[in-house]
Amino acid sequence: MTALKLSDVISNYLSELRNIRRVSSHTLTSYKKDLSQFLQFANEKRKVNYLQNISEKLIRNYIMFLNEEKEISTGSISRKLSALRGLLNFSIRHDLISENPALNIPNPKIKRKLPEIISVNDYKELFEDIEKKEEPGNAIKIKTIFELLYGCALRVSEVCSLNIGDIDFSRKTLKIFGKGSKTRIVPIGDLSMKIIKQYIKSLDTLNANEALFKTRTGKRIYPRIIYSYVHNYLSDVTDINKKSPHILRHSAATHMLDNGADLLAVKELLGHKNLSTTQIYTHVSIERLKKTYKNSHPKS
Repeated sequence: MTALKLSDVISNYLSELRNIRRVSSHTLTSYKKDLSQFLQFANEKRKVNYLQNISEKLIRNYIMFLNEEKEISTGSISRKLSALRGLLNFSIRHDLISENPALNIPNPKIKRKLPEIISVNDYKELFEDIEKKEEPGNAIKIKTIFELLYGCALRVSEVCSLNIGDIDFSRKTLKIFGKGSKTRIVPIGDLSMKIIKQYIKSLDTLNANEALFKTRTGKRIYPRIIYSYVHNYLSDVTDINKKSPHILRHSAATHMLDNGADLLAVKELLGHKNLSTTQIYTHVSIERLKKTYKNSHPKS
């Protein structure tokens, strides 16, 4: 095989992505950036200029370089490896190389970060703050939003899409249109139902097809408004790094498992497609248990 400059092969591969496979401009920019970084490493760090000189050892050294010198996350390293594999597969398809040197190189294991949560006491304090700072009409609206995010463990998008008719007061349930346009039924606890009923009484109209929450101009509420409510009130009660609506959903799931809830039931409540997504909360509960043990057990 004729020795081909690595830079030329990368250029041809990007041309195929752009003109034949017609990937998005964002994807093309990402691949170009990742492959340029590999080219720079190969040329400058290892003096490898030709495609045929790429070896498994070179790729492993590149991963070490990204991890140790660049301190790049495992997720980003996996993405860069994906771009490199694409280049090598392109080279094999066009008979530029006979073997793929990345064939036996797995993606680095991604250490999943445990979600941050608030305590039950934090949540109670948050409710007290809402009552102190808000006018009664707005206070009940914000409290209802918080009860749906925490009490029913909803996503912010699900709260925004709720209509009045999605509440079944007799069965104490909510009909939720979740991810992937999937519908699920979520139970409403007695305390949450009490607050929701107070909010419903404050509304001027009770059309079943009307948005449950509206802006001051009468339009359906949107995520940024809810983000603002949550960020402001979480800032008053906790110093966790992230103060988003999803923290309340994380907290609800963790508190349920702390109190003995069945994992499959929590999965259904949250609307997760895979059980593995829900299992992250079992790790949070275990970590909380370890912390409690360490702080309070005489033999710890």
